[in-house]
Amino acid sequence: MIPEKSYTIWMTQRNGSTLLCKTLELTGIAGKPEEWLLDYYDNPDLAGIYHCSSITELRERLWEKGVSDNGIFGIKTGLVQPAFSIMMNTLKNDSEFNGNTTEIDVWNYLFPHCQHIFMTRRNKVRLAVSWWKAVQSNEFQRKKGDKKKTDDSVLQYNFDAIKHLFVESSMREAGIQEFFSRYHIIPLTIVYEDFINDFENTIRNVLAYLHIAYDRSMKIPAPYYEKMADDISEQWCKRFIYELQKDWRYKGYMNQEGTDSLRK
Repeated sequence: MIPEKSYTIWMTQRNGSTLLCKTLELTGIAGKPEEWLLDYYDNPDLAGIYHCSSITELRERLWEKGVSDNGIFGIKTGLVQPAFSIMMNTLKNDSEFNGNTTEIDVWNYLFPHCQHIFMTRRNKVRLAVSWWKAVQSNEFQRKKGDKKKTDDSVLQYNFDAIKHLFVESSMREAGIQEFFSRYHIIPLTIVYEDFINDFENTIRNVLAYLHIAYDRSMKIPAPYYEKMADDISEQWCKRFIYELQKDWRYKGYMNQEGTDSLRK
């Protein structure tokens, strides 16, 4: 099925994109947005991954995965370099295109009438802590009512690891923002903290932004996943904030209890 319209959710780790995608899918009218391009991170030969001989065949494979019955296609993706540029350059060499093809030309060919959603999280410390916990537990989300996959004893605080993820998340977002600027894209921006605090209206705002017709009495599905932050998250955030800034004269971030409460 050729999509009537498409949308891309651009994200980094731990900013609510999985929850957003699952909720949109459960509405039944907003495509099936998942990381259909996930494998490009480790293998930029996307056509090879999908066993396609052309970009035309590739997009048809992608459409099969991400289109809902009403013709809406959804996908979410990060922007990881240099794999993203290698993938796009490979696709630009397809016989479908000429020498003046840009990355956005390729994107719009894959995903017709594409609109863009950008997900971010204000508090990058909490993002990085959440990411590091998920890396260790291999539990990036948990369905409502399910038990933890691993015991908390597997979790180990690591300042260097959290700092790396703190910086990496910022650099990935910078790369996405540069992509938007280069191609004059003005996305719908969804901030994680606002999304969680105003869940139903955020979903309705996305449907409105995408111009998806629906009955206003339609019930928005409840959050599918559990909140993952816990007391360990809070302790690690405080410890990381203290350790990162301990030698700074001008600190940018303290909690209400003051400096002493942030010591490990």
